[in-house]
Amino acid sequence: MSWLRNLKPVFWEHDESSEGLFSLQFNFRGIWQKVVGLTTVVTLFPLVTMAVLDWGISQASMESEILLRTSRLVSNTRRSVSNFLSERKSAIDFVNHSDPYAALRDPRRLEKILSSLQKGFGGFVDLGVIDDQGIQIAYAGPHSLAGKQYQDADWFHEVCAKGIYLSDVFMGYRNIPHMVIAVRHSLPLGNFYVLRATVDMNRLNELLLNLEVAGEGDVFLINREGVLQTPSQNHGNVLERIDLPVPGYAEHSQVQEHMGKDGRNLIIGYAYINPQTSFILMIVKDKARLMEPWKKSRWKLAGFTIGSLMLIVIVILGGTTFLVNQIYLSDRRRLMAMHEVEYANKMASIGRLSAGVAHEINNPLAIINEKAGLIQDLFIIRKEYASDPKLMDLIDSILRSVERCAGITRRLLNFARNAEVKTTPLNIEEVIREVLGFMGKEAEYRSIEVRIETENGLPPVESDRGKLQEIFLNLITNAFSALDDGGKLVIEIGRNNEDQLAVAVKDNGCGIPPQELDRIFEPFYSTRTAKGGTGLGLAITYELTQELGGQLRVESRVGEGCTFTVLLPL
Repeated sequence: MSWLRNLKPVFWEHDESSEGLFSLQFNFRGIWQKVVGLTTVVTLFPLVTMAVLDWGISQASMESEILLRTSRLVSNTRRSVSNFLSERKSAIDFVNHSDPYAALRDPRRLEKILSSLQKGFGGFVDLGVIDDQGIQIAYAGPHSLAGKQYQDADWFHEVCAKGIYLSDVFMGYRNIPHMVIAVRHSLPLGNFYVLRATVDMNRLNELLLNLEVAGEGDVFLINREGVLQTPSQNHGNVLERIDLPVPGYAEHSQVQEHMGKDGRNLIIGYAYINPQTSFILMIVKDKARLMEPWKKSRWKLAGFTIGSLMLIVIVILGGTTFLVNQIYLSDRRRLMAMHEVEYANKMASIGRLSAGVAHEINNPLAIINEKAGLIQDLFIIRKEYASDPKLMDLIDSILRSVERCAGITRRLLNFARNAEVKTTPLNIEEVIREVLGFMGKEAEYRSIEVRIETENGLPPVESDRGKLQEIFLNLITNAFSALDDGGKLVIEIGRNNEDQLAVAVKDNGCGIPPQELDRIFEPFYSTRTAKGGTGLGLAITYELTQELGGQLRVESRVGEGCTFTVLLPL
C-alpha cells in the first residue's frame, strides 16, 4: 500500500560517508529523528497527560459518587428503621395514655387493644401488663403467659431504671425471631406498671429486603456484638455472627472500604439506629460491581486514546517521512545534475583529448607507414633482400602494427565526434564492437570469453551513437566487474517485437541479490562501494536509455549471473 511505503524513509540505508562536491547537504536521519521525536513529544505528551488525569479524576469521581449514594441510602434506611421502631414505641405510649391501668388489667380489653395494633401497625404478636413486682397481671396473645414473673429478668430491671426497653432479636420459647418493646408508666400512688409488647420481625425484614441496592448489595441489622438481627444474603442468617468487623460508634452515617475474606473490595455503609437500641444498620456492596459502568467507559476511553495515539504517530511518521524524503530526493537530484554536468564535461574533455591525441599520433604513423612501405618496395626490387623471409616478415609486422594503431586512432576520433548529440542510422553490432575494442586487452588478460550473437536481417536503429556507446560501455564494465577470471560474457542482439530491438548483456558472474534488484538503478546506490563504486553508472545508464526512448531491464540469480536487457525503438 502506498501509504505504508510513505512511512519508510528512502534515505535510511543511504551511505552518508561521501564527502566533497558529491556529499549530501544534510544529515537526513538526524533531521527525521529530531522532527519525529520533537513532534511526537509535543503532540502526545498533552494528550497522554490529559488522558491520565481524566482517568484518575473520573475514577475518583465515580468512587466518590458511590460513597455518597451509599451514605444517602444508609441515612434513608436508618430513618425507615427508626420510624418502624418509633411507631411501635409510640403505639405503646398511646395505649398507656389512652387506657387507665384498671382497663389494661382486663384481658378482654387488652385483646381488643392488641387487635387494633395488629390492624393499624402490624407486627405485634402479643401484649402484656406487668406490675411493679414483675408479675404479668394481664396478657393478650397466642400463649398462656398470665401470671408469669419477670422480677429477675434483666429487661425488667432495665425498663424500671430507664423507662423503656428495646430488646435484641431472640428466638425465645416462641422459636421465631422477635423483639420486645417495654414501656414503664407511673401511677398516681408512686407505683408503676410496664406495658410489654412482642414485635414480629417479618415486617422489618421485608422493609430491608425490598430495598434496591446496586453492586450485589446486602442490607441487614446487627447488634453491637456483631450478631445478625435480620437475615443477610451474603453474611449469614439471623442470630449468626457476621464475618465482618463491627464498626465503631458514630453519630452520623458512615461509609468505609474493607477487604473481604474472599479478596473482594467491599463498600460498607453503617449507622447506629438510636441510643435506646443496640441495632446497627449495615449496607455492604461489592465495589468491583459498582465500578463496572466506569470500567466499560474506561476501556472505551483507553481504546479511543490508544487509537488517537496510533493515528497521530502514523500521521507524524508519514508526514515527516514524506517531507524529509522530498528534501532528500531534491538533494539527490541536485547531486545527480552536478554529476551529469561533470560527467558531460569529462566526456567532452576526453573527446577533445582523444581527437588531439589521434591527430598527433596519425602524423608519425603516416610517416612510419610511408617509410615502411618504401623499405618494402626497395626490398622487393633487390633480389638479395626479397629472398630473405625474415626481413620481409619484419616489414609486414611493422605495417600491421601501424594499421592497428590507425584503427585505434579512428576509434578515438569516432568517440570524440560522438560527444555531440546526433541521431543517425546505426548498426548496433558495430557500436558494440567499437566499445569492446576498448575492453579487448582486459578481456584477453583476464581470459574472459566475449561472444556476440546477432540475429540475421536486423534493420539499423535511429539513435545517438555516443549515448549508445556510453550505455554499452557501462553495462560491459559492470559485467567485467562481476566476472571472475575465465568468465563468459555473451551479448545477444535481436528483435523484441516489430518496433523494438533487444540487446541482452549476459554474464555468468556473482549475480545480484533479490532484495537489491529494485534499488540498483537508484542514484548513489552501489553494491561495490568498497571497490570504488559510485552508484551512478547504472543510474546514468538508465536515464540515457530513457532519453533514447528505450527501456532497461534486469534479471539475476545469485551465483548464476546477471542479464541486462536494453530495448531500443527501431
